Amino acid sequence: MSQQFGPEYVRAIAPYQAGKPIAEVAREFGLDEANIVKLASNENPFGVPASSQQAMAAAVADLGRYPDANGFDLKAALSKRYEVPADWITLGNGSNDILEIAAHAFVQKGQAVVYSQYSFAVYALATQGVGARAIVVPARDYGHDLDAMAAAIDADTRLVFIANPNNPTGTFIAAAQIEAFLDKVPANVVVVLDEAYNEFLAPEHQFESSQWARKYPNLLVSRTFSKAYGLAGLRVGFAIAQPALTDLMNRIRQPFNVNSLAQAAAIAALNDKPFLEQGAKNNAAGYAQFVEAFNELGLQYVPSFGNFVLVKVGDDDGAGSRVNLALLKQGVIVRPVGNYGLPQWLRISIGLPAENAIFIAALKKALA
Repeated sequence: MSQQFGPEYVRAIAPYQAGKPIAEVAREFGLDEANIVKLASNENPFGVPASSQQAMAAAVADLGRYPDANGFDLKAALSKRYEVPADWITLGNGSNDILEIAAHAFVQKGQAVVYSQYSFAVYALATQGVGARAIVVPARDYGHDLDAMAAAIDADTRLVFIANPNNPTGTFIAAAQIEAFLDKVPANVVVVLDEAYNEFLAPEHQFESSQWARKYPNLLVSRTFSKAYGLAGLRVGFAIAQPALTDLMNRIRQPFNVNSLAQAAAIAALNDKPFLEQGAKNNAAGYAQFVEAFNELGLQYVPSFGNFVLVKVGDDDGAGSRVNLALLKQGVIVRPVGNYGLPQWLRISIGLPAENAIFIAALKKALA
């Protein structure tokens, strides 16, 4: 009998499955990389903003030295942008890092973490990674049922994850509902409000949740530069919370977890309003493009507030895999979500108009 290493709860983890890279699909199906369309990972189709590229070019000269471990300049920019003290900010290697740090900082083995069915896969991974007990609350209309989540909090619960908008379903929770939920949560339970897709919300749905951290000492707001800001490859995320939480997170945060180029790029991107406006405009137009096509094809979809749409491509449990394979063979990469318990569905990132059109044509062929 071979020796088993590590705790059982770590061995039980199914590794995170990222979207297929373009190069891998090209190799697997004998396709030209230049002709492949990737709409799988909710990336910004405009790529890295020019302002960030210029900032990184200037920062290259100092790459022989370690980055600022405390991210002073980036924290200062975030402090000004969100009107919170700099010591309320924790930097992460992407917001994924923030979620993992929160689990390690606030939860002991055997304690409980509450999150919703159909919510971001990393919540389950972070929970398993610390040997905690998952309380998975059934979704309502593919989104969070906050009343049920509040009721599910037990004496051993130390952490709650809420995604708004939610990935992979795209659902959105209004500000008043979240505040009502926060009012119910016990003071010793940390609530992580994961807002990776916040910048894609229409103006009427925008609210500045970072200011709630003043009222709720147990609230941690998580954001990322990977989506709207176009810096997915650089991995920059951050959290806003009162010092009682950020102090604990910074005790276990890896030193130098955000590199020099990433810090410089994030500072430049943060207030690049033209780039954000361009992305928001493209996202709204692309969403309309998808919805028109799905309606024409008679496909069920979940109304989305992010930069992606969840669409049902068949009634049998093999539908998602089957249609995904048919799309891959045509050089279109989307995201199957069978690992979320949604084997009949695919999640499609919104791309440039031409990319969206290629996907729609390929989808029609795959469904024919």
